[in-house]
Amino acid sequence: MATSYKKLWHILVDRSMKKKELQEKAHLTQYQMNKLARGEDITTDIVGRICKALGVKPDEIMDFIPDEND
Repeated sequence: MATSYKKLWHILVDRSMKKKELQEKAHLTQYQMNKLARGEDITTDIVGRICKALGVKPDEIMDFIPDEND
């Protein structure tokens, strides 16, 4: 199952917020930001920090995309 963070990027655009601002506000490393940009799995701790920084719930920043075999 793949993860999509398109919703997160749309939130940033809607709020005129740069990725660097999110990184600083949510206390994320560059490595974690790169994982987000590539759509890779991140820990629930990171999801929680992003949600807290933006005042949203997890389902507002990410989607799970089933594999073709599912």
